[in-house]
Order: sequence, then structure tokens, then C-alpha cells
Amino acid sequence: MIFFVKILQTKMLHTKSESDITSLAPSSPSRSPKRAYYVQSPSRDSQDGDKSSSMHATPNFRSPMESPSHPSVGRHSRNSSSSRFSGIFRSSSGRKSGRKRMNDKGWPECNVIMEEGNYDELNDKTYMRCCQALMAFLGFIVLFSVFCLIIWGAGRSYKAEVVVRSLSVNNLYIGSGADFTGVPTNMLNLNGSLRISIYNPATFYGIHVSATPVNLIYTDVVVATGQLKKYFQPRKSHRTMMVHIEGTKVPLYGAGSTLVISNNAFKVPLTLEFEIRSRGDVVGKLVRTKHLRRISCPLVLDSTSNRDIKFKKDSCTYR
Repeated sequence: MIFFVKILQTKMLHTKSESDITSLAPSSPSRSPKRAYYVQSPSRDSQDGDKSSSMHATPNFRSPMESPSHPSVGRHSRNSSSSRFSGIFRSSSGRKSGRKRMNDKGWPECNVIMEEGNYDELNDKTYMRCCQALMAFLGFIVLFSVFCLIIWGAGRSYKAEVVVRSLSVNNLYIGSGADFTGVPTNMLNLNGSLRISIYNPATFYGIHVSATPVNLIYTDVVVATGQLKKYFQPRKSHRTMMVHIEGTKVPLYGAGSTLVISNNAFKVPLTLEFEIRSRGDVVGKLVRTKHLRRISCPLVLDSTSNRDIKFKKDSCTYR
């Protein structure tokens, strides 16, 4: 009889210990098949005051031994009852939680940008654009070249007109002397001014005028010379220039032997020669027109005359 009582007490203690162990782990799904009911509480992420966004885990106990007030549960039961569930759940208002969404395999979802077309089409479009830009540039160069050629051809016909008006002699003297080497010969002194008229017929550009030295030549000997200063002449304009000509103690050598001098009166046949150069900037420095006029005028100087020598239109040769 005593033996059966001890066996019964041992079974009761064993049953009590199993119930205590079961109450200490109510949250383990692998050991307890019990169901848990959840009460939703307000979520921190919700801004509209909805009180059903998050959930508290509150198990439904079936016996007083499983109650949270049972001393066997202790701190573990209170912590589990106050724990808050969060994760991939969505609130009842339909708003997304702060964490990323997971796919069926448990990997986080990400946005993938899909590019349309292939690289061959992009390369073809880039090549076509480069070809179009090159063709446009070449077309512009061709059109601009044709335009410049037309302007140049039109400007070639506007050649500066030069007219020699007159020559005034202030001093003319021939005397005996010697050159710098001491050779005796006749020496000539001449001082005068030449008046030249220049006309620019161009209608759309001005010209830069310059000239070679203006020479008075006696039998291949330059007895007097002068220089025309460079200047700019506007379009469709006339201008008269004065060139000072001077020769001092010019040796005549053998050429002076043909001169007939009597009572300091003599006549000297001379030739006036020079060139007029004109340059017109039609389109800046890209298109320019250049002209050259060669002028040659024969004349005779009389030492006894003080009148200016006037040149007629056919007295000089203009080339």
C-alpha cells in the first residue's frame, strides 16, 4: 500500500514539472501547438492616428497555470506579452512599413531600369549625327568660298584711276663739279613738286594706296626722286596728292656731255616714271583685291621757264 502511494506522488511531481516547463516556453512554436491571438496597437509609422497598425502578442491561456500572474512564468511571460511585432507586415491603412519588401525567395526587392534598344542602334545614330554635322560644315565652307569668289571677281573690275596733273620746278641748275671719288663731271640740282589725282571707283570698299619712288630720269640716270606717302582712300572718292621731288648735286658723267648750255640756259629731256599700288579689303583679310598702275610721262625742262608743266590725258602712258 505504501509502495503505491509513493508511485502516485512521483507521477504527480513529474506531471507538475512538465506543466512548469510548458508554461515557461509558450512562445516556442516548435514545442507548443497552442494558438496565439494578437491585439493590434497604434503604429509609430502611422500619421493618421490609426490604432490598429501594430500588434501585441497576447496568448490565450486555457488554465490558471498558464496565466501571466502565475509565479512560474515570471519575467519571461511579461516580456513576451509586452513585445511588439514589426517587419514586413503592412498597416490596416494600406501604408508601407519602413523596411524593404521581400520577394518569394526572401531577397529584398529593388528597382531595375531596363534600357530599350541595343548598342548598335546607338552607334549608328551617333555616326549619322557626326556625318550630318560634317556635311553641314563642308557645305558652309563651299557656300562661303563661292560667295568670296563672287565678291573677289566683282572687286577686280574696280581699278584705281591715276592721273598726273602737273609738275612745278622751283630750282634747276647744272654746273661743273666732282663726284665722291673725285671724278670731274657736270652736276645737276633739281627741286620741284608733282601733283597726282587718284580716284577710287569701288562702291563697297576702300583702298590702301602706296607707290614706288617717283623718279625723273635723264638717259638712265635718276636725277631727282620723291616718295608718295601711304594712305587710305574711301570708296567712290577723289584725292589729289603732292609729291616733293628733289635731286642735289647729281653727277651726270657722260650723259651731261650732250647738253648744250649757253648763258646758263639749257633744256633737259627727262622721263617721269613711277608705280601706284592699291589694295582693297573686300571681306576683311580673307578677300583682297590688288591693282598696279605703271605711269610713264616724257617731258622737257627749260631752265628759262617758270611755268608749271601740265600733262594732258594722252601725255602719259598708264599701264
